[in-house]
Amino acid sequence: MYLSSCSKKSFLLFIVILLWFIQFSAHALFVSEPRDPLTLINEIFPQATKVSEKTGEPLIWTIYQQETIIGYAFETNDIAKIPAYSGEPVNMLVAIDPKGVYIGAKVLEHHEPIILAGIPERKLWAFTDQYDGLSVSDRLKVGGNAKGDVIHLDGLSGATVTVMVMNVAITKAATKVARSLGIIAEAEEIKQPMATVLAEVYQKADWQTLLGDGSIRKLYLDREAVDEAFVGTEAENIEQASPEHKSDMFAEVYYAQADIPTIGRNLLGDSEYQWLMKTLQPNEHAIIVLGNGYSFKGSGYVRGGIFDRIQILQNEAAFAFRDLDHNRVTDIFIAGAPSFREMSLFIVRQHHEFNPGVDWQFELLVRRQMGAVDSVFTSFKGNYHGLDNYLHRPPIILPEPELTLTQQVWQDKKVEVIILSILLTLLLATLFFQDILVRHPTFMHNFRHAFLVVTVVFIGWMWGGQLSVVNVFTFLQAFMSDFSWDLFLLDPVIFMLWGAAAVTMLLWGRAVYCGWLCPFGALQELINVFARYIKIPQFELPWAVHERLWAIKYLVLLGLFALSLDSLALAEQFAEIEPFKTTFLLKFDREWPFIMYAIILLTINVFNRKFFCRYLCPLGAALSTSNSVRLFSWLRRRPECGKPCKTCAKECEIQAINPDGEINMRECHYCLDCQVTYFNDEKCPPLKKQKYKKNKYKEQEIAAINVG
Repeated sequence: MYLSSCSKKSFLLFIVILLWFIQFSAHALFVSEPRDPLTLINEIFPQATKVSEKTGEPLIWTIYQQETIIGYAFETNDIAKIPAYSGEPVNMLVAIDPKGVYIGAKVLEHHEPIILAGIPERKLWAFTDQYDGLSVSDRLKVGGNAKGDVIHLDGLSGATVTVMVMNVAITKAATKVARSLGIIAEAEEIKQPMATVLAEVYQKADWQTLLGDGSIRKLYLDREAVDEAFVGTEAENIEQASPEHKSDMFAEVYYAQADIPTIGRNLLGDSEYQWLMKTLQPNEHAIIVLGNGYSFKGSGYVRGGIFDRIQILQNEAAFAFRDLDHNRVTDIFIAGAPSFREMSLFIVRQHHEFNPGVDWQFELLVRRQMGAVDSVFTSFKGNYHGLDNYLHRPPIILPEPELTLTQQVWQDKKVEVIILSILLTLLLATLFFQDILVRHPTFMHNFRHAFLVVTVVFIGWMWGGQLSVVNVFTFLQAFMSDFSWDLFLLDPVIFMLWGAAAVTMLLWGRAVYCGWLCPFGALQELINVFARYIKIPQFELPWAVHERLWAIKYLVLLGLFALSLDSLALAEQFAEIEPFKTTFLLKFDREWPFIMYAIILLTINVFNRKFFCRYLCPLGAALSTSNSVRLFSWLRRRPECGKPCKTCAKECEIQAINPDGEINMRECHYCLDCQVTYFNDEKCPPLKKQKYKKNKYKEQEIAAINVG
């Protein structure tokens, strides 16, 4: 059915006026002006009497009430400038009190297209209000269910990536500020879990065995080593050994962990060991020290109760001993042991948190007296490593590393990624085996319609996986500045669809994406299929008008591209000529001009298949520019196609076949209907003719045989 010339002109004029009105409305309603941070600070702190200049590293405002600090404020762009989906960061003012509690988080400036023309900004304010009352030390995550110590914030439907980036910027900046102010401590190092002594492990052993395997360690000092340690000090020449005595022994100290059965029972004997174990409280340990020469006990403990010549070092801690921690050993019973002038047990008390599974050091302090009061000392250390067969060391449980925002998004979208991967694999298989599938028209049509339903419901409405010309502009802008894949990896579904579009464009042209993976294109086709099924009349424009209207989408693309060179935000607003956000991201939950525009396009599609795709879609125009580099042309044609046969051209419901029979791959949507006809000897005239000739020949052969 054809429209009159007057009707066509009126219709096109109406579309142009409507588009102009919608673009004007979008620009007027949704341009977000930057907000003044000082005004917002005064709103957050109404009791403030003074706000300092923004200073320091990182940059912060300090807010006072009289002389008392009541809070701090900072901009996320000064500390954690993280690009959001538009390629630009969302700059926010964040305020915390002196204890690190969030008092307010306010958006200062953003360039997010989904917010600029789509989701009301009040919903963005509602998202940031969730931070009030939370702590900088809290682990915050957007979306998901409550799990562990993570606090989950409600996301923003249609702008999940945007608010996830905002959350990372807020928490990262707040953590840096809180650490710089000393509100929270720096991250602690991972500690070895507390090891325990294996009480049931015991083996009879002599002195040389325990000394040889490291159960008992030795610290040996000669006079020369001690003299060298005091070189350069005020005590360098005091108590110095003569040359002939430099090699003499100064101190010989043996030390070990005596509460380990194989060590303690062999050294002390069974009865003394049992007494020791009864003396020790839970999480207390005993160190045995045996020495000759320089006294490791000294005499300080007699006067002040402190053994000032020895201590135990473990990690950053030093354990000194008092007289209450000391027990004199009268004898040792192990075979082969030398005699010692001093033998002692020292108890490492529970409060020291001594860990037998972590290496420790025995430190001996050597003091030289400078007079009645002054003295100079130096120290010598010996290492000790608890043997694995004596101890139970729990495995170190490393905390799960903090995922990057990109890793977190892909982990959260794991199900979508798997399903989409299956769909893309199925589509590739369809393309590779298309010559086989099109020979079964009923199956082919049912399969295609089912695939389009999945595209609309899952890719479009559930996952928001609708590509847009805005993505093209964002990519170009990123490519011309500091390119980073992280920006595009923030939305796995969109990234995978762009990957699929890129691959299929290189192999078969833009037709595959537009015909199979575009949710709005799929929705239009399904609506039109249903309209044809219930016999709603269709109209097609004359070929001369139709091929000229193709140019509109390329002009729209050029116009948007020119705008993007001056202002990407402005280009994103005028890209509302695409009804994609209204239909899929916002599900028609927005201002009436946008809803009206989308419904009009879908209504036109009832009478004319894929009207928007054919004449207005700037994304389709952008993708079709790659047609000259496609590698394959698998849509088969015959010499008779177009001359004289017009069957496929008449059946092509988007008029992508030229009158001469050539398929215009810049306009084709790869529905494969022409290929179904190509292999159908009941519909394709050249095939019907061949079939008729073949049957005629067989009839003649049969007749000749019968006559013979």
